[in-house]
Amino acid sequence: MRVFTTVENLKTYIKDASKISSTIGFVPTMGALHDGHISLVNKCLNENDIVIVSVFVNPTQFNNAKDLDNYPRTLEVDIELLKKSSKNIIVFAPTAKNLYKGQPESINYDFGGLENEMEGKFRPGHFDGVGTVLKFLFEAVTPTKAYFGEKDFQQLQIVRKLVKLEKFPIEIVGCEIFREAHGLAYSSRNERLTKQQRQEAKIIYETLLNVKNQFGTKSVTELNEMVSQVFEDQELFELEYFEIANLKNLETATYIKSHEKYRAFIAVFADDVRLIDNIALN
Repeated sequence: MRVFTTVENLKTYIKDASKISSTIGFVPTMGALHDGHISLVNKCLNENDIVIVSVFVNPTQFNNAKDLDNYPRTLEVDIELLKKSSKNIIVFAPTAKNLYKGQPESINYDFGGLENEMEGKFRPGHFDGVGTVLKFLFEAVTPTKAYFGEKDFQQLQIVRKLVKLEKFPIEIVGCEIFREAHGLAYSSRNERLTKQQRQEAKIIYETLLNVKNQFGTKSVTELNEMVSQVFEDQELFELEYFEIANLKNLETATYIKSHEKYRAFIAVFADDVRLIDNIALN
C-alpha cells in the first residue's frame, strides 16, 4: 500500500498513474476509520480505477480547541483497516503545513445561506474550514468522483455547492448513513463514548424514526416539542438542537408544504462528545 505525506509526491504519482487509468475515486476522512468509512471506500473501489483515501485532521473546521486535541489520530491502525479492503488503495496523509502551503487559514465562502443553518448556527466558521480543506484536497487529488456520507448531510450539500463555486470537474457521490446494530450512526467520536452511553445512544435514531412515523400527522411545533421532551427525560444526553428543514435550502421549517421535501436533523451531547444524525421524512 502506498502512503504519501506531501502534495508534491502525490501529484507526481497521479500524473504517472493517470496515463494508464481513467478514473480517480476519492474518500476524504479525518482518520479514526470505522465501518462507515469502509462502506464509502468499498463503493469507491467498485466504481474507480484509482482509489485515494486522505487521512487528515483538519484544524480549520474545529471551533473547539479541546475537540481538536481529543480527536483520535490512528494512522497506522487506519492503514491496516484499509488493507483489508484493498492493498491498492492510495493513502494521502499530509501535514497541515504541507497541505495548506503554510499556516492553516480558512477561506471565507458564500454557500448561498447553507452555511448559516443548523451546524453553521452552532459552529461559526465551520463550513469555511470544510470548504477550504476540500479545495486543497481536491486540487491535490484531482478526483473524478468524491464520496461523502449522508450522516453529515449539511456538509454534503456544502460540498456540492463548493464544487460549483470552484468549478471543479468532480462528481460528488452521497452515500447512505452506515449504522451500528442498534441504530447509532457510525462516527469516529463514538469511540469516546462510555459503554453505557454508546448503548443508550440508540435513543437518537429511535427519536428520528418516531419523528418520521409521525411526520404529516403532527405539526412541526408538536414534533419539536416531542423531541425536546424525550431529551429532557434523558440523564446521559443533552439536546443541542433538533430541526426539520426544507431539503432544497436546509432552512428551518415552521410548517409543512405538501409539495416540498423535508429532513430532520439532530445534534446531541454525551458529556463533551457531540453526536449528529438526520433522516429523510418524505
